[in-house]
Parts: sequence; structure tokens; C-alpha cells
Amino acid sequence: MSSHNSTAYCQSTSLLHTPSRNPALLREPSRCPGMSIFAHFHTENHSLNLDNACAFAGHLLTVEMLPQPTRDGRFMVRPLMRKLAFVLGLFLAAAAFPGTLLAQLVRENATQSPTKRESQNSAAAQTPQGKKRLSQEAQLTGEQSWIDTGIDIQAGEHLLIIATGKLRYVDAKEDNGPEGLPRSFKDLLRVLPFNEAGRGTLIGRIGDKDTAQPFLVGARRDVAAPVSGRLAVGINQAADDTGDGTYAVRIEVYTPEGSTARVVARQVSSLPGIDNNLFSKIPRRVGDKQGNAGDMVNFLVLGSEAAMRRVFTTAGWVKVDADVKETVLHGIIGSLSKEAYLTMPMSQLYLFSRAQDYGWARAEPLSVVRSRNHLRIWKAPFEVKGETLWVGAATHDIGFERDERNNGVTHKIDPDIDLERDYVEKTLASTGLVAEISHFLPDNPMKEAKTATGGTFHSNGQVLILKLDQSAPNP
Repeated sequence: MSSHNSTAYCQSTSLLHTPSRNPALLREPSRCPGMSIFAHFHTENHSLNLDNACAFAGHLLTVEMLPQPTRDGRFMVRPLMRKLAFVLGLFLAAAAFPGTLLAQLVRENATQSPTKRESQNSAAAQTPQGKKRLSQEAQLTGEQSWIDTGIDIQAGEHLLIIATGKLRYVDAKEDNGPEGLPRSFKDLLRVLPFNEAGRGTLIGRIGDKDTAQPFLVGARRDVAAPVSGRLAVGINQAADDTGDGTYAVRIEVYTPEGSTARVVARQVSSLPGIDNNLFSKIPRRVGDKQGNAGDMVNFLVLGSEAAMRRVFTTAGWVKVDADVKETVLHGIIGSLSKEAYLTMPMSQLYLFSRAQDYGWARAEPLSVVRSRNHLRIWKAPFEVKGETLWVGAATHDIGFERDERNNGVTHKIDPDIDLERDYVEKTLASTGLVAEISHFLPDNPMKEAKTATGGTFHSNGQVLILKLDQSAPNP
């Protein structure tokens, strides 16, 4: 638990009582029951230190009833307050029992419009262009989460996957097919491999199981392979919540027109403009607001802002809220709209005299905030051969430790930060949106140091360079 004794205040006309050491008031303004929700945080003894990376929402929220709530609008607000009380209860339970309540990650493009779905369905009904090189059938029983098809796919090949059959879950009202069950509010507490689809949906994966992002299949899907790798098909379900039944799956592989495989994520020995002159303009480490040196700069990305955002979201990374207040607000709104959302506040660190432009995190699954892969990224104030340069620092949270700056609690990182650098490479390369990959060893490379909070780390000193393919089609 955090060393901070924190209290959250909002406004409302109706309140519920929750016993707590640090009671707080939750209110909805009486003048308009439909107005937006906001929150304000403070601590009883001292201000909350947002530089402390362990300032997360589960430590901050409690609720208490006002003795005489305002009369105006009370009947209109009361249904909303019941929902808010339930959501706040989920946050409190997650903080108290992180091993019991798990949440899921939602990518920025999680919600598809009806027009996009209709377009995909229309495309899927057609036979892929090119020459069919393989056709294979497989059976997937309800207790199997994934099966290895034994099929090696080349980047650019088309996969036509057609599935039939039925599954039945113990708590479901009816059978479901490969299209899965509709998502429900209970899915907030389920850990599913593919968060954008319902339980029981047929899904696929190309490449390494630890880094490749699953894709939706359903009853029928024609998809172009973004990368080369082994194909697996699975059921979108938790390991401890399997269905009863069988899916019959037919897989057809079509070679691209002209029989030319697309080359992606090509390993190269060097890239133009990546040299010691460039690194003389890039600080080796990021720092906190007080100027204490922190994480090591261990990767660079060449590409536009749109391309950078696309590669991270496609790889399953989630854009992280900038501070605690924004995280809690987004968590409440996301929950009320029945979208699973993981609140993961990330403290601000500084490079080029400013806080990070983006924070990204990835986990599968993640128990609240105990462990996560995360990174911060800054847009450089200069370009490389006319291309936008993004400078990043990536670490892997593996638990908690004492913050030597303020004797508080903060995240403990894996001291072998090269593992996280390699993880960034594998996840982004699996999207098919990376054109070239290189590594560069600057002069006087950093091999060992301490973070801003006092933790230690070590590295071989190499910096990962990723050049994005901005002309690549959407995966």
C-alpha cells in the first residue's frame, strides 16, 4: 500500500456511506444531473507527490454520506450515483485484492464503427486474390485456449479462416458460435486475450505468443499477414472459464500476387544519420522534476507522429494517462460505458527540458499496477534526414520498493533493462509496420546506474533504432 493517506472529493446530491480510515465525499452538482464528472485530490498530512510512480487510483478513493444531502435533482441523480458507487467499489476492491481482481487493456481503436464492420464483412465474403498454396482443417475444443496449426505464414500472404460450431458457457443463457458472446459489464473483471471481442470468439495469432497481438477471426475472416511466423488459432476466453463444445476451423493460405513476399522489420547494420554526432545532442538519461537522473534512453523511433501512434496501438500498447486525477476520471467513464479499462498512472519524467509527450504500457494480463511493461517517449527538437525522431526510455515494473527521495513507495524495475528494450523491438516488429531495425553503441556507453528513485539497472549500452514503414497498409 502507498504511504500516502489520500482522500478524493467530488460533488453530488446523493451519497453512500463506506467505512474508511480516510472518508471522502462524492457529489454530483445539483444544477444539472447530466454534467461531466470531475475529481480533486489532496492528502490529509501533505500534498500527493505525483513524481512518485506509485500514486495510483486504488489508493485514493473512499465515499461517505452527507448528513443532509441537497434536495434539488436528487431523484434524477440517484441512478447515476448507484452506478458510480459500484464502479468506485471495483477500484477499492482492486486495490485491496490485486491478485483477485484483474483488469484488461483497451487499445485506442477498440471501438469499430458499424460502417467499418460492414466493410470488413463484405471483404471477408470474397475469395482472396492470389494462388491458394495450402488448405487445412482443424478442431478446437472448448477447453483449449490456443492450438498450434503447424502452418508457417509469410508476410503479405492472405489467410482465409472459416469456422463453424457451438460453445456453451456455464453462466451463459444460450450457446454461441465463433462470433462469440456479446460483451457485457461482467467482462470488466475478465481477462481475455482479445479485449475488443466477446467471450468465446475465435481469434488468431501470428508469431511469438508472448509478443504477437491476437486478431479477430469470428465465423469468417480474410486477413493479410503483416509479418512472417507460425499461425495459431484460439478461443477468446480465460484459462479458468472455458466453454463446452467444438469449433471446426478451415484455413486457406493464398500467396500474394506476383509471388513476392513483403519484407518487413529488416535487420540492418546501420541507418543514415544515426551516429555519434546525433547522440551528442541526445541526453543519455531522463530525469525527474528535481533534476535527479533516472531511466536510460534505450530506443529511438524514426517516423511521423501518426505512424508512431499506429505502431504502438497495433502492437497492443496502451496510451497511459498523464496523472492520477485523469486516470480515475477515465476509469469511471470507461466503466460506465462497459469498456474494460486499466488505470495505470505514470509519473512525469523529463527530457529536452519537458515532460514526456507520450506514455505507453503493455501487459497481458495485468494485476492492477503491480507489474507492467512501460515506456516514455519524447519528440526530439531536431530531425534525422528529414524524418521526425522520437526518443524513448523503456523499463519493466516488477513490484514495489522504497523511494529513496521521499521514503514513499514506488515501482521497482527489472534491473536488466535490455530485456525491456528487446521486448519493445519484438512487439513493434510483430505489427508489420516497422521497415528496418538497427542497434547503435554510442561513445562512452552507459552500462550501470541508479534510477531517480534509487533503484539500480544495467545494460550493454546499445540503443535500439526502429525505422517505421509509413506506407504500410493497416494490419
